[in-house]
Amino acid sequence: MSFLEYTVKTTPSGLRKLIYVNWALVVLLSAVASIGFLILYSVAGGSISPWAGPQMQRFVLGLGVMFIAAMVPIWFWRNMSGLAYAISILMLLYVEFFGTIGMGAQRWIDLGFMRLQPSELAKVTMVMLLAAYYDRLEPKRMSRPLYVLIPLLIITIPVGLTLRQPDLGTALLLLMGGGAVMFLAGVHWAYFAGVIAAGAGAVTAVFASRGTAWQLLQDYQYRRIDTFLDPSTDPLGAGYHITQSRIALGSGGLSGRGFMQGTQSRLNFLPEKHTDFIFTTLAEEFGFIGAASLLLLYLLILLFCISTALQTKDRFATLVTLGITVAFFLYFAVNMAMVMGLVPVVGVPLPLVSYGGSAMLVLMMAFGLVQSAHIHRPR
Repeated sequence: MSFLEYTVKTTPSGLRKLIYVNWALVVLLSAVASIGFLILYSVAGGSISPWAGPQMQRFVLGLGVMFIAAMVPIWFWRNMSGLAYAISILMLLYVEFFGTIGMGAQRWIDLGFMRLQPSELAKVTMVMLLAAYYDRLEPKRMSRPLYVLIPLLIITIPVGLTLRQPDLGTALLLLMGGGAVMFLAGVHWAYFAGVIAAGAGAVTAVFASRGTAWQLLQDYQYRRIDTFLDPSTDPLGAGYHITQSRIALGSGGLSGRGFMQGTQSRLNFLPEKHTDFIFTTLAEEFGFIGAASLLLLYLLILLFCISTALQTKDRFATLVTLGITVAFFLYFAVNMAMVMGLVPVVGVPLPLVSYGGSAMLVLMMAFGLVQSAHIHRPR
């Protein structure tokens, strides 16, 4: 018997769980968060306040939340998925009537020490409930219309409530994340082909109707589309954000201008430099090498999560892990595409890097579920 085997067999259950923690994933999450601390320190002009300090505190709290969630058996989270989903929906309804307003949107619950965004929590609880639903559903019923309508309802409720805030970015992430869980669970591909075809038809109809008697959008909405396709048509108005973002991305070059030397962020040309557009600050100061390094860390996190999903024998654990993995991928993929002008600006933060409490804590809780699946898988 090796020393490690002896240690595992003679260690109390709680400490044994700590041995089984995926420590490589913990290191990767800490590395990504540390990059965020560094950039937040830079955009504040070399000060730990007002962003870097609170972000560090939230990450430490998030680590605690992750370890607590990880120590709880995965079957407990399956049994709690319905209650967790119901709580997140009630919180979204509370926001609808009593939520805190900021930047023209009503999205938050003011807890005093921080503002909680329930739509972030809904991303995780929706995945949990969908995974629990498909865990209990017989495979032969997977693609029957009645049994497809139930998960569609689970997805539609938080999407609709989030759109009313309004928060198009988060609503799209909810929609895509829920659809991904359905696909991974084994729902027939024809449903998704139908949705894609309908979406393509709707986009075609929108463009074809422009200037006709049956025009589907207002003129100002078409102007927004024009600005997205060519920001130079309104560089000081609707195209300002993406124009400045592209300048920052391009000026970084291969190795960047240097730490705290980014002109776009330090001279306040770059909007939302500590939240949605923080990736452009990273690219300006550390160049292509810095941006690619962050992307590599994100990809390694995805690989470790997928590895956990493939190793577990529990269907709920597999689906919830893959669902969280897809949600995490959509987070950084949409943000990076947004700041590069590949998709419209929809207000999606860069995970673990952008300043924000709700996104940080909810994401760390989600990785706690991944760790729970990893720790409690059969060995």
